Amino acid sequence: MPNRSRQRLRFIPFRKKDIIEMCLATGKLSGADQMRFREFCRLLQSIFHFEYHENLEQLKDLYAPINPDRDTRKVGVFTEEVDVSFTETLHELLDKANYEKLSQQAIEAAFEESSLFQVKLKVNFDNFDEVLLFTRGESIHTEQVKMFFGLLKKEITFSNFDRVVIYIKYKDGVMPDAAKGKPGATMLKLFQNVPRADVEMLFPDTRVAMRNIDKLFIGVPAIVGAAAILTTKVGASLILLGSLMGFWLGLHSEEIELDEARMLAIIAGLGGLGSFIWKQFSNFKNRKLVFMQSLTQNLYFKNLDNNAGVFHRLVDDAEEEECKEAILAYYFLLAEGRATDEQDLDAQVEAWFSERWESEVDFEVDDALAKLKKLNLVEQSGEGLSVTSIENACELLDRRWDEYFKFNKNGSET
Repeated sequence: MPNRSRQRLRFIPFRKKDIIEMCLATGKLSGADQMRFREFCRLLQSIFHFEYHENLEQLKDLYAPINPDRDTRKVGVFTEEVDVSFTETLHELLDKANYEKLSQQAIEAAFEESSLFQVKLKVNFDNFDEVLLFTRGESIHTEQVKMFFGLLKKEITFSNFDRVVIYIKYKDGVMPDAAKGKPGATMLKLFQNVPRADVEMLFPDTRVAMRNIDKLFIGVPAIVGAAAILTTKVGASLILLGSLMGFWLGLHSEEIELDEARMLAIIAGLGGLGSFIWKQFSNFKNRKLVFMQSLTQNLYFKNLDNNAGVFHRLVDDAEEEECKEAILAYYFLLAEGRATDEQDLDAQVEAWFSERWESEVDFEVDDALAKLKKLNLVEQSGEGLSVTSIENACELLDRRWDEYFKFNKNGSET
């Protein structure tokens, strides 16, 4: 059973519905207020969902020209120049979904770590024009791995990412075989449960290389076998061939009689040498094939989504995280009456997660309060932060929902 120790991150590792029930389980609201709080959360979720729908449509429009899986025709006459790039919008969305960007230095450091899957990989960054790697949810795992063909087990501790998003744009003129004939030269993928030391397996065009231990497993038996063959079958044949070559080149005058027995000995010796070389080459190819199979199996179970499907998931994640943060900030200010300042509210929420739910969360209090202020649900006074009542909050959210579209003038006046 793996041992897991979580670090404090922005990501809130509970579903939105669970957060609502966890808040109400504190018992600080009456039965009537609990029902009103549920209605408040339902209205809040609807508003976030509507506003994030616009983000999704923007991403779809920005990604359409470079979408390798596009099944619609491109109409150039309707194409408009946009000031915002797809990567900038994607980066902003990932930040809202509480993903952390992995720097180039961090990526290179991860490449230097020992692989959990005992595979050495090489990535050619020269083919890429842009590489973005984002992670969410990092924990420390301790597991037992098999070594020396399963004969021994070793306990190792490693850092593991719950989610990894990778975006790659190829350089002009560099197009992988799988991408030929498709629009754009980009790749967007989402993975789960990726050890930090194995992030290189997520990159395309990755080459499997032999580790030093693998070279020993193949090299040592090869040297021993070669020595045995040279001292038996091949050795005598090579001596005979050397004598013949020396006579033909005039290095010595003693003629070597090449009878049928000696010809058979030479053929047998060369055949044994060729067979030995082929066997060692097959051992190398088979071991490399085992590595590729291990890599393919791991990627198969870790891949969650590809290309356009990734930012559909990310929009949902961002909406979920933003909503959870707003609900938590509103509830704690409502249940506790008020907080002296942002730091006080931040400490209350983080302590609640740590003590009540054994979860270390770096609560983004400034972002949560900014959302509530935008909805006119919180205010700062001399005595501290306070929120409007549930009844008034529901009215404000309902009015905001009605004002998204104003075509029904009669309905807005009644």
